[in-house]
Amino acid sequence: MTRILAAITLPLSIVLTILVTIVCSVPIIIAGMVKLLLPVPGIWRKVSIFCNFMMYCWCAGLAALLRLNPHLQWDVEGLEGLSKKNWYLLICNHRSWADIVVLCVLFRKHIPMNKYFLKQQLAWVPFIGLACWALDMPFMKRYSRSYLLRHPDRRGKDVETTRRSCEKFRRYPTTIVNFVEGSRFTHEKRQQTHSPYQHLLPPKAAGIAMAINVLGSQFDKLLNITLCYPNNDRHPFYDMLSGRLTRIIVRVQLEPINEELHGDYVNDKTFKRRFQRWLNTLWDKKDIQIEEIKTSYKNAGQ
Repeated sequence: MTRILAAITLPLSIVLTILVTIVCSVPIIIAGMVKLLLPVPGIWRKVSIFCNFMMYCWCAGLAALLRLNPHLQWDVEGLEGLSKKNWYLLICNHRSWADIVVLCVLFRKHIPMNKYFLKQQLAWVPFIGLACWALDMPFMKRYSRSYLLRHPDRRGKDVETTRRSCEKFRRYPTTIVNFVEGSRFTHEKRQQTHSPYQHLLPPKAAGIAMAINVLGSQFDKLLNITLCYPNNDRHPFYDMLSGRLTRIIVRVQLEPINEELHGDYVNDKTFKRRFQRWLNTLWDKKDIQIEEIKTSYKNAGQ
């Protein structure tokens, strides 16, 4: 019976999600075309406000779809003290496409609308790239170590892209989201990267180091988010769409952005090592936290 319900729920959820996305993204795409054709600062500001409102509507639509699952339970800690008037840098472990839905739905009423660091390739995807650009999403162009060895002139270009993207966020409260692992966690990727963590990939520090360097004085706090799906660890997004997702665990920790986190990540090797140690320490604690969450729910039989 459960499989039959899942077989019915999955296509229905996909159709409804697509409909919500189309309804909210078409106005954003049209606004993006206006922004592209009329590069006037006053118009751009109004377009950004409108696009943020449409993204909020998209998040609200996804929240309504999640409420259709009667089995889904949220376990959230740490939302106290958040404000939509503040600037935040949000880092999070990345397990699934479901992570983006969870962050949008959960934080839409607590902090400024999320701006995600996106891979440069998305900028060229028809409609999606234009919508993300209209929403002021910062694009990151990552180069592999082997590519940089062959093309040393490209070193630091991805960081410079981050700098230009972040400058625009000085004008209004913003939440910049960075999945610092750079990719969704899988056990295969864990082995390929020789990750020292049990539940995480090694974090990449350049993106958030540049964001702090550009906007450090404006960031009120660092939001260190830990996500876990203890009962649906293998395929959280598929289970979300098919109505099988039963529990979402979110832990929010507010971290200070101290002066020692400000510096030249590209040229100052001492600062670079210090920043990486700081981020690795956060990841050490996050890995332990995820293990404790999974163990507690396993022992409770949930």
